[in-house]
Amino acid sequence: MQKSLLVWQLIHKSLQEAVPVMLLYVLESKGSSPGRQGFLMAVNATGEMKGSIGGGIMEHKLVELGKEQLKNIQQGTRNSEQGMIRHQVHDKSVDTNQSGMICSGEQTILLYPAAAKDISTIQNIIRSLEQYKNGTLVLSPGSIVFDEMIPSKDFDYTYQSEENWLYKEKTGYKNQLFIIGGGHCALALSRLMREMDFYIALYEDRDGLNTVEQNEFAHEIIIVDDYTALSYHIASGRNQFVVIMTFGYRTDDIALRSLLDKTFSYIGVLGSKKKMEKLFTAYRSDGIAEEVLQRIHTPIGLDISSQTPEEIAVSIAAEIIKVKNRPA
Repeated sequence: MQKSLLVWQLIHKSLQEAVPVMLLYVLESKGSSPGRQGFLMAVNATGEMKGSIGGGIMEHKLVELGKEQLKNIQQGTRNSEQGMIRHQVHDKSVDTNQSGMICSGEQTILLYPAAAKDISTIQNIIRSLEQYKNGTLVLSPGSIVFDEMIPSKDFDYTYQSEENWLYKEKTGYKNQLFIIGGGHCALALSRLMREMDFYIALYEDRDGLNTVEQNEFAHEIIIVDDYTALSYHIASGRNQFVVIMTFGYRTDDIALRSLLDKTFSYIGVLGSKKKMEKLFTAYRSDGIAEEVLQRIHTPIGLDISSQTPEEIAVSIAAEIIKVKNRPA
């Protein structure tokens, strides 16, 4: 999300300074294309750039095309109101639309010359991103629209022709990570996941904990009287990820029990195999369904023989990303 914010800020700055600027946006991606749907970048007439649409020779070619189009607009040889769509195929054996890359897959990129009429819309986008809010970005031929309404889908793209297409995207953070417990592993995980575009909320029941005070990476830090309060704080959701790593067995148990009736994309508990076997035995005795227990990731993280808080954070992050990116 921070990368997107930098792109919109460059576009706004360029327009304010009357410097022609081009928005490049990945409207659709298929296969192993390096530029995923929603990737964006900006390049202005002075050569300033922010963001990425996938890198490599393809990005270089489209950036140069964007610069050329800005020059044409300045010279009055192209309509500044309209953008253009470029379909790129990452396969050198195809006859048309070769991107120059061989990684397979395809992506469709919009090149849109932002204009003075877009300034207020871009200001609203920036304001929403800075406040960590969600909204709806709508792109269509010659138009950028922003609405504070939150869409039900992260992305929606329909294409009839270059003059008739529509792209919608949920702006802001699309995934939320709830870290329960604020110790050293939580600090390391917050630092790592902040860079992966997750909105991070951290919950701790100990006030004044030094690792919580050092945590400048979580977007929210909530001190609760008791972890039973999590049932009110955290809702079910398909883009919700939960990691429980509290001080000990008792608090892990309280936190986990408070969330067992909810459904998340991911829920995991940090703890030894012996501790978790004891916990699950108690849950089975209490009549908790096996299918509920099977949703809990434990031992948490990918098995990389991690030992330090930083290594543990890497293993957990890798498992979360694996779950997030698996086919629906």
